[in-house]
Amino acid sequence: MENMTNVIEMRHIVKDFNGFKANNDINLTLKKGEILALLGENGAGKSTLMSILSGLIQPTSGTIKVRGKKVNIKNPTVAKDLGIGMVHQHFMLMESFTVLENIILGHETTKGPKLDFKKAEKQIMALSERYNLNIDPQKKISEITVAQQQRVEILKVLYRGADIMIFDEPTAVLTPQEITEFIQILRGLAKEGKSIILITHKLEEIERAADRVTVIRAGQSVGTFNVANVDNNRLAELMVGRHVNMKLNKPVAKIGKTMLQVENLQVKNKQNVAVIKGMSFNLHAGEILGVAGIDGN
Repeated sequence: MENMTNVIEMRHIVKDFNGFKANNDINLTLKKGEILALLGENGAGKSTLMSILSGLIQPTSGTIKVRGKKVNIKNPTVAKDLGIGMVHQHFMLMESFTVLENIILGHETTKGPKLDFKKAEKQIMALSERYNLNIDPQKKISEITVAQQQRVEILKVLYRGADIMIFDEPTAVLTPQEITEFIQILRGLAKEGKSIILITHKLEEIERAADRVTVIRAGQSVGTFNVANVDNNRLAELMVGRHVNMKLNKPVAKIGKTMLQVENLQVKNKQNVAVIKGMSFNLHAGEILGVAGIDGN
């Protein structure tokens, strides 16, 4: 990372919701070309802070500078014009539209009164190749995987000219293999000079993806660290405010007789698509059976 200038400076940010301070004197800086993790428990104030930065809500007090200039981000259009884009946890895509249509929706390239689809498609293909997103613009959203849908959201933000990108819990919907690919995409974006804020509460992810980490707890910033110099135990303690035992000691389960048996379960949804295809499992007395999977599986 050559140029280490701050592209974002948030100073003494307070957001008061009728007496509840969701953000209570938070400071955050983002440098050009870096990946900054924003770490905190659910309800710590991470999303509120990023909603302020992306123009969705206004701070009660505090100042924001973008590339050294003091700004008032009074709505998402101002954020977009400042080159700030947010990839939300829940995608905002029209299932029946193509990738191309979803990306240019609300940001059309016109040729006289007509939409210039060819020009838009060329730009989108160029972005997809440059950042290794591997997306086919002609596919319908309903035909692509959740991981690919996330890449469409990334393309949407890039197409609108963002060079400061906020990702809200982006790996919640991804498989382990997809997470590895996603982290490579993040690294590629940073290498090309994009500045990235990654909202997360996954410690392992911070270790793998981020350069620095800002920890917030109960609406306050409790420290910013170089990821290389801080371990997961310390981050966990800062996040929750007490010592965290990272080792799990489980007693051996006393497993009894089979209480529930499921064999070759098939389930179709209202659209007559098979959502469960031949699932089998047994549940015994005295055990806890975990069902693991990704959203939508």
